[in-house]
Order: sequence, then structure tokens, then C-alpha cells
Amino acid sequence: MKHRSPAELRGVFGANLRQLGQSSASVSQLCRDLGINRTQFNRYLAGESFPRPDVLHRICNFFGVDARILLEPVDEIGGDPKGLLHHPYIADFVGGGLVVPIAEDEFPSGFYRFSRASFTDPDSFIVGLVQISRRDNFAFLRGFEPKAAMEMHGMSTDAPTREFRGLVMPQAEGLAILVSRRDSVTSSFNYLARIPALAKIYWVGYTLRTMPESPTTRRAARLVYEYLGHDMHQVLATARNAGYVTEDKLPTFHRKQLRIGEPFV
Repeated sequence: MKHRSPAELRGVFGANLRQLGQSSASVSQLCRDLGINRTQFNRYLAGESFPRPDVLHRICNFFGVDARILLEPVDEIGGDPKGLLHHPYIADFVGGGLVVPIAEDEFPSGFYRFSRASFTDPDSFIVGLVQISRRDNFAFLRGFEPKAAMEMHGMSTDAPTREFRGLVMPQAEGLAILVSRRDSVTSSFNYLARIPALAKIYWVGYTLRTMPESPTTRRAARLVYEYLGHDMHQVLATARNAGYVTEDKLPTFHRKQLRIGEPFV
């Protein structure tokens, strides 16, 4: 797939929509059939905006296509897409949301410091560093597990084993990130919503890990992300101090947002 800017993608979608709608009696009738406001539909045609995931789902169902119409010209879309999330049975329910670009101003590329309670030690917390980057207009996450966490489970502490990556998906009131280590059969799910104040550099939510219930460990914890951008002084300082910490070593604002001692519901 060619790398396209958001503006180019909007243009591709607009052109696809014009081509798909050629058989309709009129644009007005097509808008009525789709249940889309004419003014908003014209913005799609002009390449000025993308549809919301629910509107994209409606458009794809109506024309019998999939969400790839956001990425490639209709004439260039080949046969069945590959990959579990793009299987025709599920693509409009999960895969459709994955191709809606997340704007840079909504979740910018760069480095983030995060904090959460430890899953395994009730008195410890994790402070870590992740990087958000764009590839082919998708947003991805990359980071490394603390060495101490790997040692605790008798696992190798080399970089390839510690590395984790994730894909970022838009949600109605925030964003979700699905994360796994290389060749792992366990994952974690993060949900984050931006705090509108404080220079808009904080996102707060929770993280869930896929594991059986246990009386001695957590499966869910509150989560704080703080945008560091490309400030290498902060990035390197966070990297040096990443790992297990006690409550008093948490960044002050992170500690407040984690609401330590309050039940997670």
C-alpha cells in the first residue's frame, strides 16, 4: 500500500464515493438512502473530511464494499483482504475502525511517559516510556517491559523479548490500544481519554490484561499517559528511571490521576 498523507486519503475517499454513487438517481437521493446530511456528504466528496466509524460502516454496507475505500482507489482494491482483523466476517465491525486515521493533534507522534499500578505487586507501580509513530497513516505504539518484570517471571531480559508493540484505534470518546510482545499469546488493552486542561498533554484511562482471575494479582489498573514529544532530556530521564517504583516516586500529577486506594470499577 502506498504511503498517503491525510489530505491524499481524503481525496481518495472522495473519488471512491463519487465513483460508487454514479448509479444513484441523484446525490440528494443517495444522501437520503444513506441517511447522511447533504452538506456533510459534499465535504466527503470534496475530500475535506472523513466519516465517523459508524457512518463509514453504513456507507460500506450500502455499496457492498469494505473500509479499504478510505485507503485505495476502488479499482485498485484486490481480492479478499488478508489478516484476521480484515476478514470479511468481522471487517466492518472491528477492521473498519482501524483504518480511520487518528489525527496528529488528537494523539500526536512522539514519546509518552506512562504510570500504572503493578499487576503483580500490590505495593508497587510501573513508570515507563512508549513511542507513538505513524506508518502508512496508521498509529502504532512501541515500548519495552522493565527488566525486573521479566526477571520476576524467569524470562530473558534481552531487548527483543522485552519489546512490545501495539495498534491504536479511534473510539467515540478517546482511543484504544491493543498491545502484545513478539509472538506472545497474551495481550493488554488500553483505553485513554484526553484531559482537556493542562496544556492537553495528559491522557487518562485504564489497562486490562488477558489472564485468568487471581486473588493475588490485578487484571485491571488505572493508566496515565503524559506526552513528552521529542524532548530528549525528558525522554532519557524517563528511560533511566523506568521500572518499578513506590507511590512516593510517582510523578505528582500521575499519582493524583491514579487515585490510589480507590477501587477500580
